[in-house]
Amino acid sequence: METSPIEVQKALKDMDYPAKKEDLLKHAKKHEASQKVMKVLEELPDKEYANAADVSKEFKGM
Repeated sequence: METSPIEVQKALKDMDYPAKKEDLLKHAKKHEASQKVMKVLEELPDKEYANAADVSKEFKGM
């Protein structure tokens, strides 16, 4: 089940950072992110993300 960093960033468009994993999930769900994107976000480490690049760094490790 693969998704691209671009799809993840689209789901997090207009996200206010810093944001915790829980905030990312809420934002993506509100913006009707795909199941694949939600799964990627659920698997991210439970921490605070400073910006979109911070999220992408974690995502690339998957």
